[in-house]
Amino acid sequence: MIFRLLAIALCAVALPFPISAQTPDIAAIAKSSGTPDIPGLKMVWLAPWGDVAKAHPWRNIIVHQTEGPAGSARGGAAEQFKNPTRRGVMVWVETDGTVYWAVAENLVPTHTDGADRNDNKYIDNSKTYHQVNKDTSIGVEFAGNYPDVTRGPTEAQIQAWRILVKVLRTRYGIPLDRVYAHNWIDYKDARYCEGCALATMARQWGE
Repeated sequence: MIFRLLAIALCAVALPFPISAQTPDIAAIAKSSGTPDIPGLKMVWLAPWGDVAKAHPWRNIIVHQTEGPAGSARGGAAEQFKNPTRRGVMVWVETDGTVYWAVAENLVPTHTDGADRNDNKYIDNSKTYHQVNKDTSIGVEFAGNYPDVTRGPTEAQIQAWRILVKVLRTRYGIPLDRVYAHNWIDYKDARYCEGCALATMARQWGE
């Protein structure tokens, strides 16, 4: 009986350790290179990570939404990979939550139109006017709001974004208040606020 109680006690003490050992260290993963497995994300690596110290000095994140149909992120990412500096972004997110990393970290895709918003309609534009642009910002494109541009992101995209934005901010040391919607910094389609819901979510989720 004594030995049985001792064995139960030892199991109770030992149980937490395997569980805690399996807890993912996002900070360590975010600083790695290659094509790491990121818990909670289905990643398709077209352009693997390199040495983060040699990456372009990214200071902001800009959230975009494309009018492409569901399934278009794959094609967009593939075209971006073939021509990295074309109009587009570094990271593409499909409606099912799949994330495509399309461009090497040291290259700069063409996105945004010059950060020309200066009306303080959504945020204080004194910090973004002609400053938050392609040369300073990682672009993340969420596909699938065609034919209704007012359609919001899917639940799978939101769940992927919750993890992805943390990884991006951790890897490049980007503060929470430098996550922007496209429409916050550039005048955009008047029918909807591009990227606003996703950028707002990221800021509300906090650290």
